[in-house]
Amino acid sequence: MTDCLIIGAGPAGLSAAIACAEYGLKVIVIDEFMKPGGRLIGQFHEESSGHWWNGAEVADALVRQTKTPLITLLLETSVYHIEKNCSRWRVYTNKGRYEAELLLIATGAAEKSLPVPGWTLPGVMTIGAAQVMANVHHVKPGKRGIIIGINVLSLAIARELTMAGVVIEAIVLPGKNALTQDDAIPLKVFETLLNVTHLAPSLLLKAGGALAKRSPFLKKLAITGYPQRGFKIWGIPIRLRQAACEIQGIDQVEKVVLASVTPEGTKIANSERTVPVDFVCVAGGLYPLVELAGVCGCPFKYIPSLGGHVPIHNEFMQTPLDGLYVAGNITGIESAKVAMAQGRLAGLAMAFAKNKSVEKQTLDQARHDVEAARGNALLRFHPDIQQGRDELRQVARQHVASDVCKKIL
Repeated sequence: MTDCLIIGAGPAGLSAAIACAEYGLKVIVIDEFMKPGGRLIGQFHEESSGHWWNGAEVADALVRQTKTPLITLLLETSVYHIEKNCSRWRVYTNKGRYEAELLLIATGAAEKSLPVPGWTLPGVMTIGAAQVMANVHHVKPGKRGIIIGINVLSLAIARELTMAGVVIEAIVLPGKNALTQDDAIPLKVFETLLNVTHLAPSLLLKAGGALAKRSPFLKKLAITGYPQRGFKIWGIPIRLRQAACEIQGIDQVEKVVLASVTPEGTKIANSERTVPVDFVCVAGGLYPLVELAGVCGCPFKYIPSLGGHVPIHNEFMQTPLDGLYVAGNITGIESAKVAMAQGRLAGLAMAFAKNKSVEKQTLDQARHDVEAARGNALLRFHPDIQQGRDELRQVARQHVASDVCKKIL
């Protein structure tokens, strides 16, 4: 008999399991990958303090804390169905059926692809796949490549790839079509990049970004005068005025056809040129992986600044369904530190639901820690993340009857 089931052994799921175990709850954590840690084990970046965030080390530290008889990790285990049986959640996997009164879904996020002619050739992959190859399996995705899609995720991982000895020829836009939408419009992409100018490697770029952010006129002027060859960041050309028209090759990727585009993303006639590469990364961003919450019958709210449809939940990570909790990127695309803080809060809320001795001060502090992690985040995947959280909070108040809220707030 177990008290809690957790689906997802990433930063949120592991943190929740640790918090549950602190209060004596027996927990089973289910994950389809062969190693716990989720996306943590592929992350590696420099923070504003100069400290290098090594996700693999963070994951190892979390896993060490799960070495208790109260926590069971079930790896290489896939969940294919969930149902409620009286007061217990029943989870069906390829290794059997598991039941518990409390269920936390911490399935994280998935990558969006940007359709480009030739994207089915061997050697074309998502930017996250390249990250896992380089940082987890220590295999280079290729020798020289191009990244299609300019966003926070592609910039961060591009630097990781260069540190692994891979040459990134450039980061460019996708061609404009019905699916790429704002991702293919230089002016729109430029506006999103202004929110991460604090990470720019030079004072000139930081100062210029700060000025442009405050002036619509300067934004338009900057993108109109943006050089076709782009600006280099960490030695990688960021080409906001070039788009990938086609990926070419016979048995694998051999080259990419690039074309110049207007500030609105329209292709400029007779501007095509080919660039020889042996791999291509497609970076369309992330979206919450919510399918299992949907199987449970959890209601959703579409909030673009959170990445798409997210399960309705309150500040204690409770959904409208009794005993069902969510944490991590399934609730909106944010950093691993936010996911860890959310996971701990969810674990404490579940312990509270089991009438364990969780004090009001402890829950309040955990909730504060989530907000602090969000406020201190180095990378923000969307500039309006706080507005999205506020919108979701208002919706949750109409849907979630929380025992925690009733007793504590």
